[in-house]
Amino acid sequence: MSTEKPYAVSLFSALAVKKALDDVILAAFSKTTGAAVNGVYDPTNVLLRRIEEGDRPDVMVGVTGAFPSLCDMGVIDRTSVRSIARVGIGLAVPAGAAPPAIDTVGTLITALRSARSVAYSRTGASGVHFAALLERLGIADEVNGRATVVEKGFTALAVVDGRADLAVQQLSELLFVPEAQVVGPLPEGAQHYTELSVALGTTALARAEARALHSFLTGKEAGDAYRRAGLEALPRD
Repeated sequence: MSTEKPYAVSLFSALAVKKALDDVILAAFSKTTGAAVNGVYDPTNVLLRRIEEGDRPDVMVGVTGAFPSLCDMGVIDRTSVRSIARVGIGLAVPAGAAPPAIDTVGTLITALRSARSVAYSRTGASGVHFAALLERLGIADEVNGRATVVEKGFTALAVVDGRADLAVQQLSELLFVPEAQVVGPLPEGAQHYTELSVALGTTALARAEARALHSFLTGKEAGDAYRRAGLEALPRD
């Protein structure tokens, strides 16, 4: 009788998809296929650093723009790259706090300038955009002078523990912290959408379990889970 453990698929995933994966997708995948998944969740830029240091995922979910260079490096199979969802940036406050108006760029500026501290992450796609947005709006020095900058992780935790009274991040990441209150998306003129894709690592092409997870992440059940987690599922090919 064999004592060999079943193969567990190595998954690198951007934080934006973690709620959908944790709430529905991975459990449904394992129930359907019997295959286990070892997930690593970080901003795409952090995942890229892990890859530069030698880590090789079987399957990766990340910002679409990161995949061409990974394909050129031979880390990701170019033919397997599939767009799965996109997500916009939102703002959250502590539970029970009066939500500020953010329906226009002007009211957003007022909210950001009035905040004791704004939490955001400079390593994630939302934080990169937000830092540039502050510069464009001419309030970077003022907001950054008292900002709570998170290296990685969920910025809404900073409004829960009192470090900040506003948190900015992708909507699906804000929803991962139910103790925080999501005010809504940033207004037109300040909004930025990040597209996410899934792909197979070149070292996993022969792994049936990896191919099955790749297929599952582009299917209808996963698409429904993305929508429930605050993402906009993209049409399947």
